[in-house]
Amino acid sequence: MRTKKSYPWVVTLMLAFVAMLNYIDRQMISTMRPAMQVDIHELTLAANFGRLMAVFLWVYGSISAFSGVIADRINRKWLIVASLFIWSTLTLLNAFTTTFDQLYILRALMGFSEALYFPAALSLIADYHDQRTRSRAVGIHATGIYLGQVFGGFGATISKAYSWQDTFLLFGIIGMAYAVILIFFVHEKEREKTETTFPLGDHLKSLFTSFPFWIILLYFTIPSLPGWAIKNWAPTLIANSLNLDMAVAGPLTTISISLSSFFGVLIGGALADKWFLVNPKGRIYTSAIGLALTIPSLILLGFGSSFIHIITAAVIFGLGFGMFDTNNMPILCQFVGKNQRATGYGFLNMGGIFAGAMITDFLGKSTDAGHLGRDLAYLSVVVLFIIIVQLNFLKPKKTNS
Repeated sequence: MRTKKSYPWVVTLMLAFVAMLNYIDRQMISTMRPAMQVDIHELTLAANFGRLMAVFLWVYGSISAFSGVIADRINRKWLIVASLFIWSTLTLLNAFTTTFDQLYILRALMGFSEALYFPAALSLIADYHDQRTRSRAVGIHATGIYLGQVFGGFGATISKAYSWQDTFLLFGIIGMAYAVILIFFVHEKEREKTETTFPLGDHLKSLFTSFPFWIILLYFTIPSLPGWAIKNWAPTLIANSLNLDMAVAGPLTTISISLSSFFGVLIGGALADKWFLVNPKGRIYTSAIGLALTIPSLILLGFGSSFIHIITAAVIFGLGFGMFDTNNMPILCQFVGKNQRATGYGFLNMGGIFAGAMITDFLGKSTDAGHLGRDLAYLSVVVLFIIIVQLNFLKPKKTNS
């Protein structure tokens, strides 16, 4: 199978399912809070829930940089398989927690195991696809992320019908089984020996002395503030703004944002690949257009009070963020070498996750103070700033590597 022309797309689709499981397992807890707080009373405080979400992000971000370096040096297939199996096992173990401290420790360990996945997976996909199809391939992989957010949004619905413990058990078992399937169908893309035996110091020095890399790092990190704010706090915001039960608000939020993001990555990927063929900044322009769509969306989400305003804003945000999201790795590939893709993305992931941890923790306190909508809307200002920086300072040359 690996010798067929279609095999790069087979790898992409199989890893898209892994990405879906990744986001189901990390996101469903955000909508199961009402059910879980009956048994784990500390979760009644939004600040404690913010701590729980933040510890995942702090650990995830800390490990991401190292996971990228590891992925550039070892077999990425086995790193992906191990990551999936471990975080799925931890998901299953969540079903047996009875205290906040137990949940907190498992959440931290999940951050460690999930951090190993994305740099390795996106690097592998980037190696299987050249510049003609890379944005579309990354976009297809990203559809798994957004489908994972959709299904994660049904965590509250499933837990209401059965129990939150059964929900963790179900998805833990599915992930562990799929890790075994990957062993037989996903293979490493052959790399030159020099691509995996580089001196680490020189490797990092060449990356960190690259001015475009710092711009890309900033460009990835800043939008992560509203990106993670929406992932972790939009269900709460919409439940409060529209006076809805979380069992309704959770699926409504994730479906409207994540399904629109699903189409956003497909549109953004196809547009960027075609635009790149005539202009090396095509991916950058596509990404900026998508990010610009999130600005009015954040304002409407923060200050809107009617159903039509908030849902329209959520849909536009998802569409725009998807167009941005699908082009981050392809843009990085225009500025760094093959043996730096996972490392570079690992540091991007670290910056984005640290931003997410800070905003998640901050908005937990903001929610308790009654300022969630206002503070979410203010994030539109920093998005506008980074679009201007990106358009002015990123100047790629056209390559087909």
